[in-house]
Amino acid sequence: MIKNKKKLLAVVGPTASGKSALAVDLARELGGEVVCCDSMQVYRSMVIGTAAPTPEEKAAVKHRLFGYRDPRVAFSCSDFVSSAARQINRITARGALPVFCGGTGLYLDALLFGVGGDEAKPDPEYRASLEAMAEREGAMALHGMLAAIDPEAALAIHPNNVRRVIRALEICRECGSKTEHDRRVREKGVKYDACVIGLRYADRAHLVDRIDRRVDKMLEAGLIDETRRLENEGVFAANQTAAQAIGYKEILPYIHGECALDEAVERLKIATRQYAKRQMTWFSAKPYVNWLECDGIEDEKTYKKILKNALEVFHKA
Repeated sequence: MIKNKKKLLAVVGPTASGKSALAVDLARELGGEVVCCDSMQVYRSMVIGTAAPTPEEKAAVKHRLFGYRDPRVAFSCSDFVSSAARQINRITARGALPVFCGGTGLYLDALLFGVGGDEAKPDPEYRASLEAMAEREGAMALHGMLAAIDPEAALAIHPNNVRRVIRALEICRECGSKTEHDRRVREKGVKYDACVIGLRYADRAHLVDRIDRRVDKMLEAGLIDETRRLENEGVFAANQTAAQAIGYKEILPYIHGECALDEAVERLKIATRQYAKRQMTWFSAKPYVNWLECDGIEDEKTYKKILKNALEVFHKA
């Protein structure tokens, strides 16, 4: 057991649920600093497509790990854990509270439990063979290989996320099962005194509407120009993870003249809704999440009630 655990707060949930605004207000109320827990928002210059914090949000409280990584360089889960741990030490040393915000559940799990840590070492030769297989037979074939070995792990990883699929297969090869490996790591205990607040919608139609409106605002803000600039800068060629990021991979076919704009936009909205569903599936299975219903979050009175409830959850934790 870890004694004298550092305290932290995390706000999680599906994309477009209102996490960023709530995290900022919680940090302001509790004397905290917001820390990125999103696999795409860590990259510099990928602002519109990742729905990065607004200048107003950044001005309200200090933000850490947002837009600090070169997008041409891959950023792994272990990179996040080490970077986040340093931020926790620095923030708590200042007497402030780390308030993590983001929808990448794997990152939060790894931070809290050490999942995906150094117990299963990478195997360069095996990894190279898997990369060659993905190139030769496609991402679905690689994902099918994982599903045959560890169905539960496969369900938690999108087939297009080849890097994570390969890592899971490495763990399976060394430990027999990624699911069992993760479970054994969890049994060692949580590394931090963490309060995790999740936002969810009783009526999914409300979230779908928020997603559609967010996509429309992204386009108005210049998503197409941002996508074109990132491609011209070689970001997508250098970093396949960035190339597969929702928001960019749906717009690229339009830029290349392969589809009409309305078709690309519809694909983006559908992909974002599907991603939100996967996020909810992930977080719903986590017993450590304290859920708050956030239907009507756009209404000021309702939002203040949600904020009040979140503060109560934190103080009781």
